[in-house]
Amino acid sequence: RIVTVSGDIVMEPKNLMVPIGTSFNELLEAVGHSENPYKVLSGGPMMGAAQYDLAVPVIKGTNAVTILGQQNKYIVENAKCLRCGRCIDVCPMHLMPALLGSIYFFGFRALLVTLVSAASCVFFEWIYCKIMKQHCKVYDLSAIVTGVLLAFVCPVTVPYWCIIIGDFFAIVVVKQLFGGLGRNIVNPALAARAFMFSWPVIMNTWVKVGFRNAAGIFSTADAVTAATPLAAMHQGTLPADSVLDMFLGNVGGSLGETSALLLLIGFVYLLIRKVVSLRIPVAFLGTVAVLTLLFPLGNDRLTWCAAQLCSGGLMLGALFMATDYVTIPVTKLGQVVFGIGCGVLTVVIRYFGGYNEGVSYAILVMNCCVVLLDRIGRPKKFGSHKKEVAKR
Repeated sequence: RIVTVSGDIVMEPKNLMVPIGTSFNELLEAVGHSENPYKVLSGGPMMGAAQYDLAVPVIKGTNAVTILGQQNKYIVENAKCLRCGRCIDVCPMHLMPALLGSIYFFGFRALLVTLVSAASCVFFEWIYCKIMKQHCKVYDLSAIVTGVLLAFVCPVTVPYWCIIIGDFFAIVVVKQLFGGLGRNIVNPALAARAFMFSWPVIMNTWVKVGFRNAAGIFSTADAVTAATPLAAMHQGTLPADSVLDMFLGNVGGSLGETSALLLLIGFVYLLIRKVVSLRIPVAFLGTVAVLTLLFPLGNDRLTWCAAQLCSGGLMLGALFMATDYVTIPVTKLGQVVFGIGCGVLTVVIRYFGGYNEGVSYAILVMNCCVVLLDRIGRPKKFGSHKKEVAKR
């Protein structure tokens, strides 16, 4: 065969007449090279196929060999996510209504807890990247979003040291050790919240809403505690708070999850920006609504259903946690099944579990099932046919 050997490190490009079976390594020795080759192509630079070993022989179809050096070396980062990434740009904006509401309901300690959590997440991501000698991208705001969401699912009385530990767990253990942004298998904020229940008393202390009852910025001794509506419903009775109070957020609970109205405002903003779809939230909330309407524990079906929808972390979880691109299925049908599974597990845990709330654990369990759910609803490959079953 006549083989053209060329490339940026080839000292004497030539057309060589060689027998079939001659190795590429022998061709390289015949033309000389200025440095060790980085890439060897069987063919030209545009259509050539990369070879993994210089022992590859010349075959009947070989007409050119291109040898490239280190200056052609480039590294393409793995995709951070399967989507466009617009969620990171707009995410802090949709959290603003709930953050402002938490300050109104629980005082300025809510703001300080959120700031400490966000700053801690940024610091842990930065220091991890420095230690591991990785390129740090704290400017992508993903760490801030994780810190804010973690603060939202904690009571306003949570000690600063406790939420800092939760931030470390969310960023280092759940996110970075699995490869960083876009590679975690569960939601970092929810996983950190589950970990923080190692201190159950801290995570189950709820403050009555209002500035008069608010916890101090540096001390929570003067805070007035009160039971949440979900605690009453866990006992099988309707709460003393009205559904309207629960919808507006005038009830006790975690600092960012009490107001369904403010969370819906933030979610509408995401819908307008076309960042999220309605599949998972509708499936999630719809499943909870149907199950609580069919199997109420209170006397009034509609009131029980509405109270279940507006209480606890259901709205925050369904609208923002369960729609995290990284930890949800890719297929449309898989997303619907994901939402239904979250709804079923939420109701089961609320009804039969030892803990009042089941949203976070339901989402975490379904996060672990995403690999299986991605097999549901996969589009048909172009040109493929179903196997015909012989009729006998």
